[in-house]
Amino acid sequence: MAKESSFDIVSSVDMQEVDNAYGQASKELKARYDLKDSGSKIDLDKGARTITVSAPSDFVCGQVIDIITAKLVKRGIDVAALRWGALEAAAGATVRRRAIIVEGIDRETAGKINKDIKARKFKAKVVIEGDKLRVSSASRDTLQDVIAFVKGNDYGQPLQFVNYR
Repeated sequence: MAKESSFDIVSSVDMQEVDNAYGQASKELKARYDLKDSGSKIDLDKGARTITVSAPSDFVCGQVIDIITAKLVKRGIDVAALRWGALEAAAGATVRRRAIIVEGIDRETAGKINKDIKARKFKAKVVIEGDKLRVSSASRDTLQDVIAFVKGNDYGQPLQFVNYR
């Protein structure tokens, strides 16, 4: 009997790169002429995995969000990993917007990926293991087809394919 090959589907974010992008964005916020004295600021909470943008108006808040997202993209972080909340009023006539950094695949998304793979009738077995999925098959070609299929679909968050063996 042939040995089964497998790989894992995960969703992870390199927090060190997020921290580096935060540092660059903060530095640019202090140096840019149009935003220097605006009272805008960016906060990163590594423990809660959130980015908070505070600004005097929603327009300036949008500019600051553009800066942080540009720095994240330059650092190789997919902006689909950020879930931006609604704009909320803060103290002193300022506005605030918070983003949650999504890590791991939730049960609902994992179930949707599993269902989509089964609907295509690949000869592969999918097992949901916590916040990742393990896909195994006797044929490596089938696994390559599954990877191509999952990459072609949008599940609302960045997915990586690791532990291919």
